[in-house]
Amino acid sequence: MEQIKIPDGYHSALNLHDTQIAIKTVKDFFQQTLAQKLNLLRVSAPVFVNPSSGLNDNLNGVERPVSFDIKGQPENAEIVHSLAKWKRYALKKYGFAQGEGLYTDMIAIRRDEDLDNIHSVYVDQWDWEKIIGKDQRNMDTLVSTVRTIYSVLRKTEKYMAVQYDYIEEILPREIAFVSTQELVDMYPELTPKEREYQIVKEKGAVFLMQVGKTLTNGERHDGRAPDYDDWELNGDILVYYPVLDIALELSSMGIRVDEDSLDKQLTIAGCDDRRELPFQKAILNKELPYTIGGGIGQSRICMFFLRKAHIGEVHASLWSQDVMNEAKEKGVQLL
Repeated sequence: MEQIKIPDGYHSALNLHDTQIAIKTVKDFFQQTLAQKLNLLRVSAPVFVNPSSGLNDNLNGVERPVSFDIKGQPENAEIVHSLAKWKRYALKKYGFAQGEGLYTDMIAIRRDEDLDNIHSVYVDQWDWEKIIGKDQRNMDTLVSTVRTIYSVLRKTEKYMAVQYDYIEEILPREIAFVSTQELVDMYPELTPKEREYQIVKEKGAVFLMQVGKTLTNGERHDGRAPDYDDWELNGDILVYYPVLDIALELSSMGIRVDEDSLDKQLTIAGCDDRRELPFQKAILNKELPYTIGGGIGQSRICMFFLRKAHIGEVHASLWSQDVMNEAKEKGVQLL
């Protein structure tokens, strides 16, 4: 079901032509700065994979991947949901060393997405991954990396504020760190999304840690596949977005599972059948490097820095006729 909410009095400061220029300005500056700060090399990446490889991201485990047959091949291919697993395999295959990493443009189709101002069937993000030592699989590494990424976000906002006089700097100087359990303790009566809104409205920018694990209230804050993030060492970068008065997730990231955390999380999630898939087996057999990585939404970044009200203003997708009619009525130009 599609929903659209356009704030009263909203008007894009840029027309369609100038929006395209601004999108490229944001993307070029952000990815170049990110690659420099995290020591990342841009690589090519697949748009589709074989299901039997175990490389596709299972997200929450219920989303249906888009699949299609290929002439002369016995197995259908699947459009990736993300490259969370593929990147780790690629780091080994391409010969990256500890302290080095890669990033790529990831394009996905998420057919089961609930569409609204910030969700689309079309998903584009920078997927990145970096090799770390086993002794670096700790909270210090996670916090340090989050702060580095946040510094790139702030630099990008400063840069865009110079390029476009309608853009004001709204990101706070520091990002706050809060765990999902702490949020439950703070706001026990609220839903997970309501908790996110409350903390982000207060702090401005938050890294919400430990997503996927079961909390003391018997629930999980949000779903997270058991075979890429370590649920004790992951999280989401959330910022307050005043244009829509929401908590806007810009990145999901974390230290990836090692053989022990994968073994534990597969059992908890009831996914023991995945142990025999090539990717998961390689982790259990200690054949892949230890890594930290994540995805950063390209259109989310553009939407935030250009102060757009709908993600369809910064990328082309498909929307229902009702959404298109309402957007047009309120002066929102969907690509």
